[in-house]
Amino acid sequence: MMDHNHIRPWRNIARRKSRQIMVGSVPVGGDAPISVQTMTNTDSGDAPATIKQVLACVEAGADIVRVSVPDTDASRALREVVRESPVPIVADIHFHYKRAIEAAEAGAACLRINPGNIGDAARVREVIKAARDHGCSIRIGVNAGSLERHLLEKYGEPCPDAMIESGLDHIRILQDNDFHEFKISVKASDVFLASAAYMGLADATDAPIHLGITEAGGMISGTVKSAIGLGNLLWMGIGDTIRVSLSADPVEEVKIGYEILKSLGLRHRGVNIISCPSCARQGFDVIKTVATLEERLAHIKTPMSLSIIGCVVNGPGEALMTDLGFTGGGAGSGMVYLAGKQSHKLSNEQMVEHIVEQVERRAAEIEADRAKLDAAE
Repeated sequence: MMDHNHIRPWRNIARRKSRQIMVGSVPVGGDAPISVQTMTNTDSGDAPATIKQVLACVEAGADIVRVSVPDTDASRALREVVRESPVPIVADIHFHYKRAIEAAEAGAACLRINPGNIGDAARVREVIKAARDHGCSIRIGVNAGSLERHLLEKYGEPCPDAMIESGLDHIRILQDNDFHEFKISVKASDVFLASAAYMGLADATDAPIHLGITEAGGMISGTVKSAIGLGNLLWMGIGDTIRVSLSADPVEEVKIGYEILKSLGLRHRGVNIISCPSCARQGFDVIKTVATLEERLAHIKTPMSLSIIGCVVNGPGEALMTDLGFTGGGAGSGMVYLAGKQSHKLSNEQMVEHIVEQVERRAAEIEADRAKLDAAE
């Protein structure tokens, strides 16, 4: 969660006040950190492959992982996936409400149901009973591409009001059945439509909100759409958990999600590399160096900042604000900065290994200090 900044108040984000629910062991809403989700794309009936992908996503930082449950094979495999996953598993349900009941029995932490295709109120009530009996939360997942027929007839096309009405109708069903452990999303592939729907929804309910721009596209286009849509909503204080939807490896979704949160100061994980785009003034190959460091430092989970700047135009200034920095100079060497201060010169050839060593050392120091504080409490 973002700390209130008295010195730079223009950096503050006033988060919308929502109820808090539990998705397994992960709190969502209230003052809980904004959680990062992704979704597996393996054959859900193949438990070993799905477990392998879940573990890779968790290693990248996923707090919650969603698994599609389209058939009975997936239902059977889900029990093993839940057992082997170190994070809560959300069962993604479409069309077949019985899969939701089976998923609850298999130990899913949350059931994601789509109001447009799960069935009538009676079937939703059966899903609610299963969720209550097995300690599941529910996500109401409204999608512009699968709105109920009567809403499309009423509004003529998918629009913010139609999406909000769909969500509120299903909130009412849950509440009428005295079920309150739910969160809600109103996703669209159109950034304008999704953003308007989420803003209206935020005013209409105190339920925790799951953010996402659905079917956003490949790595580049999907990242841009998600950064614009999710970033603006998060900046307004809307959103309690997020999923970046990419036609890419789910691990990349997790990484992009964290980067969006890190850019707004809402979550911090791993090394935040501040680097220049490079130009003719660079004293070393910035682009190649940053790519190498991103790979070499991917295992660091401790929040840290690192500046890699090609020359002295902005290098010293950026280094003042980072834990560790390297600024390119002349004659094949540059300056290393530690805690914002000049420390020592270093040759370009030694730079990568030295920076990795310094980051690992500093991360170990931070974790040791944190352990002492925890022990003292």
